[in-house]
Amino acid sequence: MKNLLADRVYRLSESETLAMTRMGRELKTQGKDVISLSIGEPDFNTPEFIKDAAKKALDENYTHYTPVAGFEDLREAVCFKFKRDNNLDYKPENIVVSTGAKQSLANVVLSLVNPGDEVIVPTPFWVSYSEIIKLAEGKAVFIPANIENNFKVTPQQIQDAITDKTKVIMFNTPCNPSGSVYSKEEIKSIAEVVAKYPDVYIISDEIYEHINFVGKHESFAQFDFIKNQVIVVNGLSKGYAMTGWRLGYIAAPKQIAQACNKIQGQITSGTSSISQRAAIAALNADPDKVDDMKIMVKAFKERRDLLLDLLKDIPGFKTNIPNGAFYVFPDISYYFGKSNGNHVINNSKDLCMYLLDTVYVALVPGSAFGNPDCIRFSYATSKDNLIEAVKRIKKAVSYLK
Repeated sequence: MKNLLADRVYRLSESETLAMTRMGRELKTQGKDVISLSIGEPDFNTPEFIKDAAKKALDENYTHYTPVAGFEDLREAVCFKFKRDNNLDYKPENIVVSTGAKQSLANVVLSLVNPGDEVIVPTPFWVSYSEIIKLAEGKAVFIPANIENNFKVTPQQIQDAITDKTKVIMFNTPCNPSGSVYSKEEIKSIAEVVAKYPDVYIISDEIYEHINFVGKHESFAQFDFIKNQVIVVNGLSKGYAMTGWRLGYIAAPKQIAQACNKIQGQITSGTSSISQRAAIAALNADPDKVDDMKIMVKAFKERRDLLLDLLKDIPGFKTNIPNGAFYVFPDISYYFGKSNGNHVINNSKDLCMYLLDTVYVALVPGSAFGNPDCIRFSYATSKDNLIEAVKRIKKAVSYLK
């Protein structure tokens, strides 16, 4: 009997982030006291002025179909944001608004990658990168980075990975899952390598731009010598606590923007009209003057410091200092080969399942992000939850011998 479903479905993996979140929710419905540190979602509410803009849009009957690439005044607001925050010059024709940065990433990859094309992906990487590449029938080429070098790849590693089949390099700074933030000098050095290959493009995923603990965000697109090879992907989910609004956007050379518009027009068409009107208010507000955003970033930094301090007390958990996003990505390979008699820990997924089954703490295995020696903590939760979660973890791993 032939397979019922298309081959692409069988090739595609379920997002392990969403899988762990789902399993945690299932245990909660059974009455278990689950602490979820698995999902990457700010536990803050959308600022009131953004919600007010959405309410106003409803009253003004913004309830009809929208242009595929987004309202003109929203794309102008995106351009304004790029100039104000990043000193980047774009026109509305370079902007395409989508239902979240995930769709933006998929649009770009599907627009650029042919079957067999190579896409360079520094590891660790966000879980959906590899799967989006599979959908485009490209080949992911992973470049390893580990905790000793703060999970950052070098220009030489990029140089060594480029072949005549390379089409795209995917970068994410600040990075999910590692929290690593590339400096201006590091980005420029990598850009200088890529500039030697005018047919290679950088997809610069900057969704965590505003959750940065070390100063100004740096974008690949700031360097004029490579700007025409850069597609910036960003959105409102993380910095503006607008995950459910589903709005992301790209800034790209005109031809690529037109291609993304064409693909999106056949899949989803335009993003929600109400979300778009709310996004205009969000993007026109200077993030340095929005108290809600400043409070959120301050809280994330405090939680990061708390979590790092707590993890010091767990033998075998090796951490660095993440400088952005809201994740800690410790190396836990110390526990590989250990057992409590019932559970044998062979890899990061085994440890995550052990912690979920025994002490009801949901984490995500590093294998989902291309680094099987680590696990990801999301500290987008309360300090009390972090304290209790680490207390449970410390007790659980003490039984592993």
